[in-house]
Amino acid sequence: MAADIITEDLGGAAMVHDMSAWGLFMQADIVVKFVMLVLIFASVWSWAIILKKRSLLSMLNRRANRFEDSFWSGEPLDKLYDRVKKSKEDPMLRTFMAGMDEWRAGVAGGLPSKQSLQASLMQRVERSMQVVIGREVNILESGMTFLASVASSAPFIGLFGTVWGIMNSFSSIAATNNTSLAVVAPGIAEALFATAIGLVAAIPAAIAYNVLSGGLNRYADRLEAFTDEFAAILSRHLDSQDMPAPPKK
Repeated sequence: MAADIITEDLGGAAMVHDMSAWGLFMQADIVVKFVMLVLIFASVWSWAIILKKRSLLSMLNRRANRFEDSFWSGEPLDKLYDRVKKSKEDPMLRTFMAGMDEWRAGVAGGLPSKQSLQASLMQRVERSMQVVIGREVNILESGMTFLASVASSAPFIGLFGTVWGIMNSFSSIAATNNTSLAVVAPGIAEALFATAIGLVAAIPAAIAYNVLSGGLNRYADRLEAFTDEFAAILSRHLDSQDMPAPPKK
C-alpha cells in the first residue's frame, strides 16, 4: 500500500507501518492519542456551535424583518403588542414587549402631565428595554468563548502532542542505535498528525468566531436602533399631548 512504510525492528524483522490517518492514530503513543481525541472533540463541538449560530442568526434576522415591517406599517402599538405577544418570542419581540409593558404601567392612570414625570417614564421604558437587550445578547453569545478558546489554544495543544511524539522518535533512535529516517519516520508522522488536527480544529473556529461575532454585533446594534426608534415614537406621543389646542375661530 502507498500509505505503508516498511522498517526493521531490532531483530531485523520487517515491520509495516500504516501511514493512513487511522493508522497514525492507532500507532501513536497514549499521550498523543489523548491529545488527538481532545482536538477531535473540540473540532466537532466547534462545528456544532458554528452551524447552530449561523442558523439562529439567519432566523432572528428574518423574524426581525417581519416585525419591523409590521411596526412601521402604521398599526397601533397596542394592537401590535396584543398580537405579537401570542407569537413565538425572540430578542426583538421581547425588547418591544418590555418597553410596552413599562409604558402601559406608566400610563395606566393616564398620560403624565408634568415634564419630570414624562422624563422618568421614558427613562424607565428605555432602561427596561436595555436590560432585555443585555440579557438576550448574553444568551446569543453563549458558545463564542469556546470558539475563541479553540481558535487560540488548539494549535498549541497539537504542538504538545507533536513534541511528545518527536521525543518518542528520538528515544527510538537511541534504542535501535540507528539514525535511518525509516526508523523515525513513523513516529514523526504520528507526531505531526497531532499538529495537523490542531490546525483543523483551530482554523474554522477562528474564522467562524470573527464572522459570527460580526453578525451578533450587527444584530445587537439592530436591537439598540429599534430601542431608539421606539423611544422616539413614545416621546413624540407625549409631546403631542402637551401641545396646546389650536384657537377656535
